[in-house]
Amino acid sequence: MFLNASEEAWEESSGAASLLSPDQPEDFPPPEIPPLSVWGVALCVSGTLIAAENAMVVTAILATASLRAPVFLLLASLALADLLAGVALILHFLFLFCLPPSDWSQLLTSGLLATSLTASLCSLMGVALDRYLSLSHALTYDSGQSRRRAAVLLLLTWLGACAVGAGPALGWNCLGEPSACSVAPPLTRTYLSLLCGGFLVVVGVTLQLYAGICRVARRHAHAIATQRHFLPDRRSYASKHGSGRGFSRLILALGVFVGCWMPFSLWGLLGDASSPPLYTYATLVPAASSSLLNPLLYSLRNKDIRRVLLQACCPHRHHHPHHPVDV
Repeated sequence: MFLNASEEAWEESSGAASLLSPDQPEDFPPPEIPPLSVWGVALCVSGTLIAAENAMVVTAILATASLRAPVFLLLASLALADLLAGVALILHFLFLFCLPPSDWSQLLTSGLLATSLTASLCSLMGVALDRYLSLSHALTYDSGQSRRRAAVLLLLTWLGACAVGAGPALGWNCLGEPSACSVAPPLTRTYLSLLCGGFLVVVGVTLQLYAGICRVARRHAHAIATQRHFLPDRRSYASKHGSGRGFSRLILALGVFVGCWMPFSLWGLLGDASSPPLYTYATLVPAASSSLLNPLLYSLRNKDIRRVLLQACCPHRHHHPHHPVDV
């Protein structure tokens, strides 16, 4: 599911050039390892940054007993999914530039990437669901039922992601039939269409959840103003209580979310094997970059997680008492 800077390099990295046609001799020389390119170096560097950034978040959450609220479990799931995406980028670099191309390496990297992207997208939906429930059911949010709901959601997310990622290895690939390839070999067009269709459904559900968050927040602001027997202008009230900044952050998260996932989801549905590889690269880069941006938007912005990371880096530094969760 990766691209090189040129169509020739793309054919080498996708494994299409290694397929033998019926009229080729059996002693056809094996494909050679392509020379190192700028794209390859960028691939390895970006994968390393993604893996390191998300590994810090996963370690901070799992190693801290106080970070066991449902929202932190969902953030750990999101970081773990993005960590796998970084590992997939590193493995693809190693398989492409350090080892001879092979079918199993293509299936491994494509399956791992499909698993990580599915888990990341579903975890983002889970974070939106948790935010919605924390506002609409504020009185029962910290109950055991919320923890069980988060655990069930995480279980379903990773079972579904692993099932999706196992598709290429179980035969849902185009290694034996290049004409059936999608815009991201070795995935078939049917497989990628179902995958992108599912992505669009998750994106739609997530947008609905965030719309619900906006409605609930506006209702709460109106109720607070009514209880005080004073209903100020909506803009001044939002500015006074800091909700304007909260909505700005929400719009930023939504913009990044849609901007990263929508292009590749639409292109996966519309494109085919004859489509220019450059278009696939242009839409796949934003989807992969979401793994680098997610920790900044969802985890590292949280005061509790930042406090844990600062304490790990500076153990002798004085820390303030624990504050409520701020996500």
